[in-house]
Amino acid sequence: MSYGVGAALQSAIFQAIANDAAVVGFVGANVFDAPPSGTVPPLYVTLGPETVVDASDQTGQGARHAVVVSVLSDMAGFLRAKQVAAAVSDVLVDADLSLTRGHLVGLSFVSAKARRVPNSDVRRIDMTFRARVEDN
Repeated sequence: MSYGVGAALQSAIFQAIANDAAVVGFVGANVFDAPPSGTVPPLYVTLGPETVVDASDQTGQGARHAVVVSVLSDMAGFLRAKQVAAAVSDVLVDADLSLTRGHLVGLSFVSAKARRVPNSDVRRIDMTFRARVEDN
């Protein structure tokens, strides 16, 4: 197994989301690699946790990354957050991302969970995507 592609994959996913016209139309520059500190925007996207398992085979090193991307909103209702989540999903599903290390074999949607954050007015949608990478 190799975790060597982890940083390259994270960077490519971040850039794809942050540079997508539809996502930018909803959240502007409010795409973050980590939850923002200080004044939090009313609507934003952030990269979240990642789980990685070995996917090496006879041809080389590889891994499957389960990557969480979250949409958070303090707006009433889930509509806007779901619109942003759909735009993020459109960017990532079957994306042909160029990595600075390794190669992306495939990227797919796995699941999503929409919920209200307890004791707040924040709505949160956590989407999990599966990336299969090879480290060459």
